[in-house]
Amino acid sequence: MQIHESAENYLETILILSKKNGSVRSIDIATELGFSKPSVSVAMKNLRAHGYIDVDDSGCITLLDQGRKIAETIYERHTLLSNWLMALGVDEKTAAEDACRIEHVISTESFQAIKDHVKNPPQPKE
Repeated sequence: MQIHESAENYLETILILSKKNGSVRSIDIATELGFSKPSVSVAMKNLRAHGYIDVDDSGCITLLDQGRKIAETIYERHTLLSNWLMALGVDEKTAAEDACRIEHVISTESFQAIKDHVKNPPQPKE
């Protein structure tokens, strides 16, 4: 199933907030992203309908397996790309903003090639 960039951003934000705070509610997401509560509520309803999240009776949001997989993929891309750009000399703010855009459009093949390069850079020839 094709997932939209906005849904990926919501799932990634839920993952980050759950790591930071333990539990996540819609208001936390709205505050983190600077979105209105009604917008976040609609997004959570859609994510729940597609089986990406669960929301309990107290409003706590949990990533389901499918949502967690997407969130972790996007988060890994964001982290690696922003760190790589900073290592190349890009300032932190720009690197984070650019990584946020790139993480949604880069192919799995290209990301894997960058990941392999970052983890095992080619050795200079003697």
